Amino acid sequence: MYKYTDNTQSNFLDFNQPIGLHMNPENRWVKMADAIPWEVFEKKYSRLFKGKNGRVAKPLRLALGSLIIQTKYQYSDRELVEQLTENPYYQYFIGFPGYQEEPPIDASTLVLFRKRLKMDVIMEANEYMLDAVKEKESSDKKDDDHNNPPSGGEGNGQDTKQEQFPENKGTLMLDATCAPSNIRYP
Repeated sequence: MYKYTDNTQSNFLDFNQPIGLHMNPENRWVKMADAIPWEVFEKKYSRLFKGKNGRVAKPLRLALGSLIIQTKYQYSDRELVEQLTENPYYQYFIGFPGYQEEPPIDASTLVLFRKRLKMDVIMEANEYMLDAVKEKESSDKKDDDHNNPPSGGEGNGQDTKQEQFPENKGTLMLDATCAPSNIRYP
């Protein structure tokens, strides 16, 4: 059984913090939370729960957000639960209305999240985040172009700057002896 949740957090400033602490709007987790269309993924996630009976499943934002954080930093299940408990930015990212001192989930719950949400869902969320970054960079570049009108002078009006790539400083040699392999030993 699954109940839709309201994924819209009105504002990161409304995130309840103890002792009146304020969150930084430029924090990467605040930006990533705004870049992901949670409702798109919630529709896909709700299809996994066909029955009307049973215990209500954890919200998608908690599940997907936890797996994104775990994938980014390679945390173990127990370490992720500790990090989610300690970090208010992580709690904002996974959709909590305010800071909570209690662990949001048990480490064993992450196993269920991984069974329900395959790696392709995490990669799709990653694509949305990358698209948001690209759009921001392109809009910043357009703003810079509008702020700096072309000067009169010689040339055909094209941009005279060319991309400068760093000079090649050597050759990368890969050694497969240090790469992990899944060889079973008797």
